[in-house]
Amino acid sequence: MTERITLMGCQIDNLSMEDTLGRIEGFIQSGKPHQHVVVNVDKLVKASRDPELRRIINDCALINVDGMPVVWASRLLGKPLKERVAGVDLFEALMKRAGEKGWRVFLLGAREDVVSMVAETYQRRYPRLVLAGYRNGYWQGEAEEQDVVRHVRDSRADLLFVAISSPKKEQFLGRYQAEMKIPFAMGVGGTFDVAIGRVKRAPRWMQKSGLEWFYRFLQEPRRMFRRYFIDDMAFIWLLIKEAARR
Repeated sequence: MTERITLMGCQIDNLSMEDTLGRIEGFIQSGKPHQHVVVNVDKLVKASRDPELRRIINDCALINVDGMPVVWASRLLGKPLKERVAGVDLFEALMKRAGEKGWRVFLLGAREDVVSMVAETYQRRYPRLVLAGYRNGYWQGEAEEQDVVRHVRDSRADLLFVAISSPKKEQFLGRYQAEMKIPFAMGVGGTFDVAIGRVKRAPRWMQKSGLEWFYRFLQEPRRMFRRYFIDDMAFIWLLIKEAARR
């Protein structure tokens, strides 16, 4: 049984990348629906203010840590996590494995031009990849949302990647994953933009140094300023409170 630790009210599975891939392969073999989530600084802060989001996270079958500050916090609090399992790295690894094993993939989210380019890029990269379908992430109202759910369910995909913002992607999967019956469903945020090169990823040394967020800020300072320099500053207070409780 995987060791699951609790940090700032959210549970996290203490897994390496290889451990994670093994668990996901087991999910797909089972054929039963499983929801995945990654936890980073921003999500911990949001979950501290939103009990429903925290419930959705803690109910997920697989919870990875994505963010070196959270890994460092786990060590400071005496609950050391093995390693960061970044969502974008997991997406890449799963697309490669899907191409090798013939798993059916559904891509949901982003703009139409972006998601279609992601589909084309990975089908070209992995000729054996089975694309069960794709759809942009813009829909309005419950009726259209139900159409999206039916489309995904009828695709009989093994893997579902949802590229919409947080907490909307967690809420969407929390509501519909059991109905869609996808063996492994994962929210990937802005990963589609990274996958096709529209957004550059930080150099490896910045990723390892916990500075990937700063590289992202430099690319989109107006959009990311509030998140990184106002909202996410609450993480420091959450860490102090957690340390004081211990």
